Amino acid sequence: MSLYRDEGVVLRNQKLGEADRIITLLTRRTGLVRAVGKGVRRTKSRFGARLEPCTHVDLQLHTGRTLDVITQAETVRSYGEAVVADYSRYTAATAILETAEKVVAVEKDPALRQFLLLIGALRTLGEGSHDSRLVLDAYLLRSLAVAGYAPSLAECARCGSRGEHRAFAVHAGGMVCSVCRPHGSVHPSPDTLRLMYALLGGDWEGADASEGRHRSECSGLVAAYLQWHLENGIRSLRHVERS
Repeated sequence: MSLYRDEGVVLRNQKLGEADRIITLLTRRTGLVRAVGKGVRRTKSRFGARLEPCTHVDLQLHTGRTLDVITQAETVRSYGEAVVADYSRYTAATAILETAEKVVAVEKDPALRQFLLLIGALRTLGEGSHDSRLVLDAYLLRSLAVAGYAPSLAECARCGSRGEHRAFAVHAGGMVCSVCRPHGSVHPSPDTLRLMYALLGGDWEGADASEGRHRSECSGLVAAYLQWHLENGIRSLRHVERS
């Protein structure tokens, strides 16, 4: 039996047998981990409530043949209570958790920067200091950037020419010049592009000052760009868009 400790955020859980759950976590040192929480569905479980989505936990696990097993769990901070009280925060948090799992994808491949982004996004959502959709879009953009899929905003995604290009092509990788512009490109407002810059760069003062119509256009571009680069779409985004 090989024991190890790590801290992580619970992304989701699913039933296993009569009393167990499979817990999916993004951890600080190990990366994406799927482990069994034995007996956590029983009412007298020692740490069942600590293994709910949006919870930051300190864990002890032992390595199993197919799935690791959680032997200890202590709550570092729970973000669930803060986000479930507000529908927009809840749907944004759900989309963030689903994205974190799909962007990392490979199990036990260390992803410290993705872990820190996730913690930061959940903390900001819980504080309620910024609009939940802005927090979500900022997380999606930065998560894609860390994964190597940052949209090109300052130069043409195809030829690399710099300038204030007007067309955005999801399948090309971002902004494109008039020469490289492919069929199906869209022409976002300059204010929408400035909002994307602000979210990607952490300029919350600029992001908070944006207008609703530019936020909506930005959200549409970010969602389309994310779905294009992930093999499986983020189902939770449909609920966020309806909210």
